[in-house]
Amino acid sequence: MFKLLLLVFPIFVFSTVLKVGKNEQFTTIKQAVSAAKSGDSILVYRGIYKEGNINITKSLSLIGIGLPILDGEMKYEIISFRANHILMKGFKIINSGEDEIANIGAVRLYDSQFSTIENNIFENNYFGIYVQRGFRCLIQNNRIISHRASSQEGSGDGIHAWVSEELWIKNNYIEGHKDGIYLEKVIKSYIYHNYSVKNLRYGLHFMFADENVYVNNTFDNNNAGVAVMYSNNIGMVGNNFINNWGDANYGLLLKDISFSKIKHNRFHNNTTAIYLDGATKIDLFSNDFENNGWGMKISSNCMENKVIHNNFINNVFDVGTSGTMNMNDFRKNYWDKYEGYDLDKNKIGDVPFHPLSLYAVLVESNPSVMLLFRTFFVDLLDKTEKIIPSLTPENFIDQEPLMKKITI
Repeated sequence: MFKLLLLVFPIFVFSTVLKVGKNEQFTTIKQAVSAAKSGDSILVYRGIYKEGNINITKSLSLIGIGLPILDGEMKYEIISFRANHILMKGFKIINSGEDEIANIGAVRLYDSQFSTIENNIFENNYFGIYVQRGFRCLIQNNRIISHRASSQEGSGDGIHAWVSEELWIKNNYIEGHKDGIYLEKVIKSYIYHNYSVKNLRYGLHFMFADENVYVNNTFDNNNAGVAVMYSNNIGMVGNNFINNWGDANYGLLLKDISFSKIKHNRFHNNTTAIYLDGATKIDLFSNDFENNGWGMKISSNCMENKVIHNNFINNVFDVGTSGTMNMNDFRKNYWDKYEGYDLDKNKIGDVPFHPLSLYAVLVESNPSVMLLFRTFFVDLLDKTEKIIPSLTPENFIDQEPLMKKITI
């Protein structure tokens, strides 16, 4: 039998249960949850609720009216989902407890399936949302902000998922956590249109997480935009990697990944737009690399990657490598540093382009050489290398450089 439970909180908590004309009253959310049956909805009205941990073990809809506040008083895991088909929306959840071993936070899902967390505000929590062995859960339209720690060690993640499948994480704003979104052993999930900004480590972080897709997200001013590590079959489409600056910061870090696609992304104003280490069989098609320190850094252990139809514009260095050989395919990219010609007017340069400059090679082996940046000596090095190639890999070449910028 469907039942609607109302909690109203002007000064103190009280509630009314409506069931076919019969009213029941409760004084706390916990009492209403205890009295409810699976399938019931609980309406919680505006107020401040300090009830420690609220443990939900039935399929309930917990709906906030007027943005009621759930306050963990810096002590508790505030809401625990321990059943399937739970809905939580319309709340402001603040001040969770902190436990580095138990990883507690504002809301945690324990083996929950088909549950939804939407249209909530999370502030000043250790972990925002923690999903443990979740299946087909939806997390959308939440605002998750925390600045309670100044270092990675003292902060949890905005959204943390572990050993889960088919999660949908959509339209969330995440700021100030360790990682904005962290996925470990998560498969077949969809990360769409989130804005992850000013997080202490990564905007989005994959670990041993295969067959996932992230689309149309923005990663802005994080320590590093996205890290994809020890994962396969990742789709990365239409994302913005912007303003990720620092000594060892990246827009996108790829570590030991394979069989993935990076398409239609925008890499602007990063120290290094993409860093590849142990990456194989990656397709990088139709991406914008603009105003970065390094457009792309490729370690010597990367092979069989395709870099095709990308724009490289106004980067200090378009490409860098730590190796002496190139086992990757660069073709039909637009390079603003290309000085060749197109006599047959087919929009492809008649002279191949070497994107790896001698100066970039020297900086890779000796960073202090950056002191010579934009000096006559550097210009002389590059001109000499073009005429008499010697130190740069001969096969590090784009045989078909484009004459005009690609519209992404």
